[in-house]
Amino acid sequence: MHGPDPATLYPLPHHRKLVFLKNLVTRPNIIVGDYTYYDDLEDPANFERNVLYHFDFLGDRLIIGRFCALASGVKFIMNGGNHETTPVSTFPFAIFGGGWETLMDDQSVQEKYPSKGDTVVGHDVWIGYEATIMPGVHIGNGAVLAAKAVVTRDVPAYAIVAGNPAQVVRYRFDEAAIARLQALAWWHWPADKITRHLALLNAADLDALEAAE
Repeated sequence: MHGPDPATLYPLPHHRKLVFLKNLVTRPNIIVGDYTYYDDLEDPANFERNVLYHFDFLGDRLIIGRFCALASGVKFIMNGGNHETTPVSTFPFAIFGGGWETLMDDQSVQEKYPSKGDTVVGHDVWIGYEATIMPGVHIGNGAVLAAKAVVTRDVPAYAIVAGNPAQVVRYRFDEAAIARLQALAWWHWPADKITRHLALLNAADLDALEAAE
């Protein structure tokens, strides 16, 4: 045995509110890595409902890495929620038709509609209860987002952020250790190697982890 089957929906058979998220999502523009789980206090199907303003025609993706832990009520605001703030009005006239759609015939207008690109969550990220991630944010490997954090900008690897807007509280490791962990990239190890070295992954001996075979 080398850990749970990443293709199973319910890795804890008697707990139906926790799922391996990759096996639940249905939208092709949501991409989730193996072993990442979502634990919802009511229904894990809430996850896709909490990926907000995610319209296929915009083409932006939500990409979440491997071995992430997402708590109940986590929300992702996608690019469809953006409004242009430079013009006199922020109202999205063109989407309502009745002649207003002709506004989109103007290429300069099309180019002004704001998009911040894909939202990307790295590997081994812990996102706390009811945290909100804004469009186009990139969250580094090993980061921690505190409960109810509102994340408006990129989060460095192994940073702990909290607040609204979220700010770095501290880093989980020093700069040298973070560089070593990034190079180690244990989340890409095969399942049998992870199984052999579970004790090291649950300890703080980076030298031993680097020496693991």
